[in-house]
Amino acid sequence: MVRYIELIRHCLSDIQEIMPWDLVDRMKANPDLLVLDVREPYEFDAMHIAGSMNIPRGILESACEWDFEDTVPELVKARKREVVVVCHSGHRSILAVHSMQLLGYEDVVSLRTGLRGWNDYEEPLVSSAETIVVSAETDDYFVARLRPEQMAPRG
Repeated sequence: MVRYIELIRHCLSDIQEIMPWDLVDRMKANPDLLVLDVREPYEFDAMHIAGSMNIPRGILESACEWDFEDTVPELVKARKREVVVVCHSGHRSILAVHSMQLLGYEDVVSLRTGLRGWNDYEEPLVSSAETIVVSAETDDYFVARLRPEQMAPRG
């Protein structure tokens, strides 16, 4: 059996990551860059990078292909486009990039540290209304909140 973090590490050997400051540079250099947010819609609505596209990780593969109810034409046509995949912490985006590479995406990378790192780098996040989310809200949003029953048993 492979644990989640081991699966992430395995996929890391096949993909590339960039840091938040690299994404800032890429966004300036390439106006056609696609920022793909693979978090759930409620997470995206709370805050996201302005101009990013939201496709939840759970439907990503079918969104990348024609002839499915989840098909997103802009994404299907983006196989040769520069794509940066983002999520909360940088884990789901690693899995997403791995899948997208298997599906033929040629220039796709993951944002290392995810939106948590983007926020730490003090880059803006916007709400579903496209208004800037204030730092007190973003800081609170990125605090880990594990309940006791979510922790691995001791001993």
